[in-house]
Amino acid sequence: MQYSTYIAILATLLRLTASQKVGTYTTETHPSLSSSKCTSSGCTTQSTKVVLDSNWRWLHTTAANQYTNCYTGSAWNTALCPDPTTCATNCALDGADYSGVYGIASTGTELTLKFVTTGANKNVGSRVYLMENDTKYQMINPLGGEFTFDVDVSNLPCGLNGALYFSGMDADGGAAKYPSNTAGAKYGTGYCDAQCPHDIKFINGEANTLDWTPSSTDANAGSGRYGTCCDEMDIWEANSMATAYTPHPCTSTGQTRCSGTECGDGDNRYGGICDKDGCDFNSYRMGNTGFYGIGKTINTSQKFTVITQFITSDGTANGDLIEIKRKYKQNGVVYENSASTISTVSGNSITDAFCAAQKTAFGDTNDFATKGKLKKMGAAFKNNGGMVLSMSIWDDHAAHMLWLDSSYPLDKSSSTPGVKRGECATTTGVPSEIEASAPNSSVKFSNIKWGALNTTY
Repeated sequence: MQYSTYIAILATLLRLTASQKVGTYTTETHPSLSSSKCTSSGCTTQSTKVVLDSNWRWLHTTAANQYTNCYTGSAWNTALCPDPTTCATNCALDGADYSGVYGIASTGTELTLKFVTTGANKNVGSRVYLMENDTKYQMINPLGGEFTFDVDVSNLPCGLNGALYFSGMDADGGAAKYPSNTAGAKYGTGYCDAQCPHDIKFINGEANTLDWTPSSTDANAGSGRYGTCCDEMDIWEANSMATAYTPHPCTSTGQTRCSGTECGDGDNRYGGICDKDGCDFNSYRMGNTGFYGIGKTINTSQKFTVITQFITSDGTANGDLIEIKRKYKQNGVVYENSASTISTVSGNSITDAFCAAQKTAFGDTNDFATKGKLKKMGAAFKNNGGMVLSMSIWDDHAAHMLWLDSSYPLDKSSSTPGVKRGECATTTGVPSEIEASAPNSSVKFSNIKWGALNTTY
């Protein structure tokens, strides 16, 4: 799952914002990040790039030669944004200083995302998307094949998440569907995930100003009436202590704006349109505590390769998804994923049977089955020619990342099956503390490849 991430102000002009129109204060230049498509004949380099999510960008008035903020701290400017549509007309989204402000750097095939970047003011975290070109996200459908990348999490302690995942976003960021969105994919618009986040400033080309409530834990964030939902395939949620991969199907198709019960908020978690829990495979949670971590079988003090295979019913990209397999490669050795040691749960991959057994063993609600299982997750990859690749670094204001690397939920004993997910203490992950104690943390993703089975590693 992907929870909200945040940044602080940049000088007196830059604020955490999103928009649909385009400003001219800073030229938008997308960092290059080469990737590869592979077949049995070899791999072909793709001239791909990355773009910063619109929610991190400065939002200001469209008035000529004026730069009044449309959003400051955790509040909208009510004069410029009296309602959602007027706000979209009055406000412009500007270009980004990727390295100087956001700590985002790329060289060849490697992308580095820094946790805290201190300039005139402090930036915390970031989220970027892989682009086919300057106006379109790269759509990827790995069904019947595999997706592979190298990762370095040696500089990610407890409480942080260096995530790489697929989101059911539109290739153009929603520009064609919503004419008021003139910024499109070029400025990182159109985000959605299975948590149906309410902190996104613009959804469906309109400002999310209605019922906007400032966050009680983050001075630069808030939430509005609407959420933005879509299928999500978490290939990689990890730090140096724990990792999980998790499909999150939704009953909807593509990016969908939600309100009320369909968002699945609060006590209605399982009444919404998306499976917020997903069906996760975390080696530590599944009983093998020596497989992943510092000095363990997959040694997180060094770079390694992550291979995820999407097995279909007929072996092609048109078949139904029936299994998601995981492999690792480090120092020239290929490792199969660790197997479950839970007595009633067998296997080392995600299947519908594994998910049903795991949910029963851990006493969890099987919303994964209710929302369509692996077949629906596979259907999301077929929609619009694939899904959008997201990469991020973030801390967790909602649950302190305990669901990934510690014992969670806190109202259950750590000895209860499924509660302990990693070795981190339940006191770790407090955003204010980790931002102060580990500001130089970072994650590095490199050598992104996708294609036929056993061709990318």
